[in-house]
Amino acid sequence: MENTSIERIQELVEKQKVFFRSGKTKDIAFRKEMLRKYRDGLHKWEKPICDALWQDLHKCYQEAYMTEIGLVYGEIRDALKHVGRWSRRHCKGTPLTVMPSSSYIVREPLGCSLIVSPWNYPVQLLLNPLVGAISAGCTAVLKPSPYVPAVSAALQAFVEDTFPEEFIAVVQGNREVNKALFETRWDLVFYTGSPATAKILSAAQAPYLTPMVLELGGKSPCIVDKDANIEIAARRIAWGKCLNSGQTCIAPDYLFLHKDIKEKFIEAFKREIAALYPDGTRESNCFVHIVRDAAFQRLTGYFKDGKIVAGGNSDAAIRWIEPTLLDGVSPDSPVMTEEIFGPIFPIMTFSERKEVVDFVLSREKPLAFYYFGKKADGWEMIARTSSGGACINDTIMHIANSKIPFGGVGHSGMGAYHSERSFLAFSHERSVISTPTWIDLKFRYMPYKLFKIVKKLL
Repeated sequence: MENTSIERIQELVEKQKVFFRSGKTKDIAFRKEMLRKYRDGLHKWEKPICDALWQDLHKCYQEAYMTEIGLVYGEIRDALKHVGRWSRRHCKGTPLTVMPSSSYIVREPLGCSLIVSPWNYPVQLLLNPLVGAISAGCTAVLKPSPYVPAVSAALQAFVEDTFPEEFIAVVQGNREVNKALFETRWDLVFYTGSPATAKILSAAQAPYLTPMVLELGGKSPCIVDKDANIEIAARRIAWGKCLNSGQTCIAPDYLFLHKDIKEKFIEAFKREIAALYPDGTRESNCFVHIVRDAAFQRLTGYFKDGKIVAGGNSDAAIRWIEPTLLDGVSPDSPVMTEEIFGPIFPIMTFSERKEVVDFVLSREKPLAFYYFGKKADGWEMIARTSSGGACINDTIMHIANSKIPFGGVGHSGMGAYHSERSFLAFSHERSVISTPTWIDLKFRYMPYKLFKIVKKLL
């Protein structure tokens, strides 16, 4: 993928600043028109984008639609339906001390935004935030990942065919391009990726005090308690781990199994993998492969951190790794201290839930938290820990409901999006007081003769 030149980046940024200042993006009719073009353009380019996902990631159409394209359609549909209400001026209550004024919240677009996406869900994580940018009335420069060149090329062709570049544009390239983008002044940066790169971005944007939405990751624990439904737990956990071959920011990262059900769960997990992939994962069209050689080498390197009790096979030529369970891992081993981002599952055991709580609290806050067992115990575990999101007796599915926010906390990110939260992420809520002139109450003016009365009102 050829790097976009710094001169071209600067040209696009300047064009978008001029376009935004024209005020055209603030028109609700314009936003709806662009959302409709977005929907129709995505339909036109759906097959080339899905073909590119297969080429880069071995991702089948069904999984591509469910985890990438379909979610974007849903966000566009929701924004088209509600953008008028989201953008409307909201009248709020006014206390006696501010009477006879009226109070309002005006939601206005932040301006020119940058959206940077990773390679693991290269369509959804670039195009979903874009729905928020368009519905809020912002312009956007999009930066897809160079690790999925076919997808990035298809996305660029789709955007250039659908939008004028002074409104939405795509730039391509490696870390040099990232550096240039990170050092450019933006009104908002929406970044999905690693905490390490997020720190570089934050430092570069610090002089401008740029607001940011950071969707990062971390090691999301998956706890299976002694009274869990083992068959259901194994099936849902196997599905959640195998989705995108574990290359998911909210994938269950490591297992915490109650000692009484450990062996039973391992056997159930093996059965569920076999049921999900009757012909095995190597030949399956529904099992995504690892994105690049360096990631493959890193992941297979984890095999030495424990005893393989399920899976363990791999093929470097096609970057395939079989879903693998690792037992006997040390809490300080690389597989337990680094985000895995692959189909490898280290196993920890516990006797009391307090052990799990203490362990989770000793680490960085994860993006997701999964508990299998009694619902009441799940709520107790959630209350005693912190994470971006959580599921009780399920995995992954909290991202599928656009009516609840998706985002991280602490080391796993900041800010949230989906549906109206996406609109708000790209908006500033401006407080406005409107005061009539037909009356001018004297109590607020010096020398504060009515202070005793005012004090009782405050």
